[in-house]
Amino acid sequence: MDTATQIFAFLVTVLVLVSIHEAGHMVVARALGIKVLRYSIGFGKALWKRKSKKSGVEYVIAMIPLGGYV
Repeated sequence: MDTATQIFAFLVTVLVLVSIHEAGHMVVARALGIKVLRYSIGFGKALWKRKSKKSGVEYVIAMIPLGGYV
């Protein structure tokens, strides 16, 4: 594998793990009756975002893909 492929594979792996981890936080928060305002993968400026009309949750993919938050 060349370096570019390894970096890409690392980023995809981190994004998948972070999204699963944060989804767990969101499921528990909703089960406990806590309102979730934002589900974000990455930090910094939003590259893509969408607000759910049904739940009011804002889903975000941000610029720095090394974490996330709910």
